[in-house]
Amino acid sequence: MSSEKVKEEASPISVHSEELLALVAALPSLPGVYRYFDADGGLLYVGKARNLKKRVSSYFQKSHDGTRIGHMVGKIVRLETTVVRSEAEALLLENNLIKTLNPRYNILFRDDKSYPYLKITAARSGDSKAPAAWPRMAYYRGAVEKKHHYFGPYPSAWAVKEGIQLLQKVFRLRTCEDTVFANRTRPCLLYQIKRCSGPCVTLVTPEAYAQDVAHAEAFLRGETQQVLQELEARMLRHSASLEFEQAAELRDQIAALSNVLHQQAVESVDDRDVDILAVKVQGGRACVNLAMVRGGRHLGDRAYFPSHVDDAAALLASEEGEEARPVEVQVLEAFIAQHYVEVPAVPTLITSEPVSKRLIEVLSEQTGVKIRAVHQPREQRRIWLEMAQTNAGLQLARLLAEEGSQQARTRALAEALALPQDRLDELRIECFDISHTAGEATQASCVVFHHHKMQNGEYRRYKIDGITPGDDYAAMRQVLTRRYTRLAQALREGREDGEGNEGGMATEGTDRLPDLVLVDGGKGQVAMAREVFEQLGLDLALIVGVEKGEGRKVGLEELVFADGREKVYLGKDSAALMLVAQIRDEAHRFAITGMRAARARVRVGGSRIEEIPGVGPKRRARLLQRFGGVRGVASASVEDLASVDGISHELAEAIYRALH
Repeated sequence: MSSEKVKEEASPISVHSEELLALVAALPSLPGVYRYFDADGGLLYVGKARNLKKRVSSYFQKSHDGTRIGHMVGKIVRLETTVVRSEAEALLLENNLIKTLNPRYNILFRDDKSYPYLKITAARSGDSKAPAAWPRMAYYRGAVEKKHHYFGPYPSAWAVKEGIQLLQKVFRLRTCEDTVFANRTRPCLLYQIKRCSGPCVTLVTPEAYAQDVAHAEAFLRGETQQVLQELEARMLRHSASLEFEQAAELRDQIAALSNVLHQQAVESVDDRDVDILAVKVQGGRACVNLAMVRGGRHLGDRAYFPSHVDDAAALLASEEGEEARPVEVQVLEAFIAQHYVEVPAVPTLITSEPVSKRLIEVLSEQTGVKIRAVHQPREQRRIWLEMAQTNAGLQLARLLAEEGSQQARTRALAEALALPQDRLDELRIECFDISHTAGEATQASCVVFHHHKMQNGEYRRYKIDGITPGDDYAAMRQVLTRRYTRLAQALREGREDGEGNEGGMATEGTDRLPDLVLVDGGKGQVAMAREVFEQLGLDLALIVGVEKGEGRKVGLEELVFADGREKVYLGKDSAALMLVAQIRDEAHRFAITGMRAARARVRVGGSRIEEIPGVGPKRRARLLQRFGGVRGVASASVEDLASVDGISHELAEAIYRALH
């Protein structure tokens, strides 16, 4: 290598335009967020700074030769900055951009699932027989409303449901829907097994029920001793007044609560709301295990696996003048910054690694909660942290084992089908399946396997129309034609952008044909796929049918090829067959769920009777009451419909047409 070339790599400043360097020099000494872009407009990195000029200039003034940061800096051709009022605003903006734009060199935590809550509805004054007058507890996921009371978040749906069962045993609050509550004439099974106090049929007074609600909320806040003391005081008052039946009920409630507290192991009333964060890094992957303590009770944990760890860790050196931090610290700080932007913060964080004090200060300012991070805790906190660290190690080991197994399956399939071995990470497989019930609501599914895993975001369903009901071959012809026509046309025109691909996909990997097209079926389905590909001028070697073996037994499947090759039996213990079966079964599952949803919509005449013009809630209720349900309404004649009070003959005809 020439000395000139070495010098060029050692000085990234020499490869940047004067316009970019002038922009860097003109940056203000204010807090803000900066974004780096490459020549193709791709976002490389998002960062925040207390001093934009000082922070951004450090990338272009220092020598980063031979490092990942040098590799990234060499790609920068464009810079965008946003000035904000404070470092807290910069933190919020930075992490919103990271989550939405997925920059290449940032540690990114993705969690598509919102956290569940335990919800207790607010009591509304008015008719004491109305459901709204009796608060209900329920599992809830979504945006919170101020008028109701929410407890959590919980790490899983299971944790919420366990909490509901716990409150049923002790405080006997109702869980039924308002419509069920309003139509009860006698207590339900939950009352019989002492899991509800029977407010639907007024077996409990509004005052006593309100006290139970207040005690349940206090218990969820961790005020367990206060609840016990109040229950004991009420029991003694009833006993002194010779109201022994009421005193016995309170005695049983105290016993149930004490038993629950013993089972739940509420270790500390001081630590009511705590998050325990443990990080483990190994093999280029990382896991952050979040354990939640709410109301002094350990509710369980959830594992997070960030992406871009290797590249981002090389860039996330600490702020100006400090030494580079361990990757575990960088991953943990990235999680804290991104997680608490969307999830309510708690006063105490127990961390397996020491995190930046300034990060905690900024997060406190941004969330409005005074947060304290504790490293190297003692006593019960130490036990919690050790549990979280053990779980982080186990979850990461499981992930690495699964990824290794999946990569082995991909390699085995590529070897079995003589596919290229040099870019297995890029191997893309699309699989199609047809589903219907006696020809009704036919749906086709397309699932995608890429980067050694199923890509749920790229799945597509196709509604099949204009064919003879039950003709699976015609359905397969239609879905393959719709899927690949535009891409084939783009390839014929010498383009490889594949824009407008059926299904509206615009994600990575859709700009080329898949390496393999699996169809769930044998010779017939493969022959139909071959006809479509011949008409479109596509490579027949891409098509592989998954034919069921003798007796349709799992593990005896054979692969059928459209290009004339002989059938292949991989063997029931073959890793390649395991991958094929995994993809085929996922296509089948996806098609089945789509077909059932479509069939349900068809059978109820467009899903809702009240969507028919002229049919409001009252008329709908009369129709359902007269005919016993939606199916009864659908099977009624026009004359029968017109006999219902409030339904004219013209409206009856409109209802009949809408449901048929």
